[in-house]
Amino acid sequence: MSRYLTRDRMAVLAALAVPLGLAAVLVPFRASVPNTDGALALLLVVVAVAASGYRLAGILAAVSAAAWFDFFLTKPYEQFDITGRTDLETTILLLVIGVAITELAVWGRREHITASKRAGYLEGLGAAVKAVAAGGSQSMLIDQVTSQLTQLLSLQACRFQLGVAGLGQPARLQSDGTVTAGQRSWNVDLDGLPPGMDTELLVEGGGLFQGRFLMTPLPGARPTPEQRQLAIAFADQVGAALAASHPVDQT
Repeated sequence: MSRYLTRDRMAVLAALAVPLGLAAVLVPFRASVPNTDGALALLLVVVAVAASGYRLAGILAAVSAAAWFDFFLTKPYEQFDITGRTDLETTILLLVIGVAITELAVWGRREHITASKRAGYLEGLGAAVKAVAAGGSQSMLIDQVTSQLTQLLSLQACRFQLGVAGLGQPARLQSDGTVTAGQRSWNVDLDGLPPGMDTELLVEGGGLFQGRFLMTPLPGARPTPEQRQLAIAFADQVGAALAASHPVDQT
């Protein structure tokens, strides 16, 4: 995470300084070079900053580029004032396109982080499954999945209970990724996991019920549908491992 913080700070500094520096460099050529060319050069800077995927930096770069384009490259020079309609339209476009590019970059960064987390979860689970297949303890797989679920679903606590279901009337994460609390469906996307109660994730393997993961969410935990489906896949791996060998090794 510190790597991202350092990169974000550098992006903010670039957003503030680079458009100013480039606009100042273009001043000697403003009489002979069309303003649109200067705007395109500044837009390239905005694209470079926005590529960091940090929204604040991208927006600052877009605002900075538009402001210094106005100040240095449009008449009257060295004033934050625009008299020409074309220059005004170019400034507005520079700002709007810069913000749009920033939003695309933010989305790309979010998807990249999500994919990296997913890969990490699957890699850890795969290692545990291979260890069990090679004769390792099933409890190691359960511990691994417990840890993964805690991170994946933003849980305060998570524990596996063998042969238990419904005890304590918790909410339930269903096999299709939906959540029910009592007799009604719960909108996790809008309201998060049900507060004030645990949520259970049933574990089945070999056509038989094996147990459950009983999960206590952190306040405001709101796992996405993809995260919930991944949690179900983890539980399926545990169910398959438990079904493959009885009695269950709980050491």
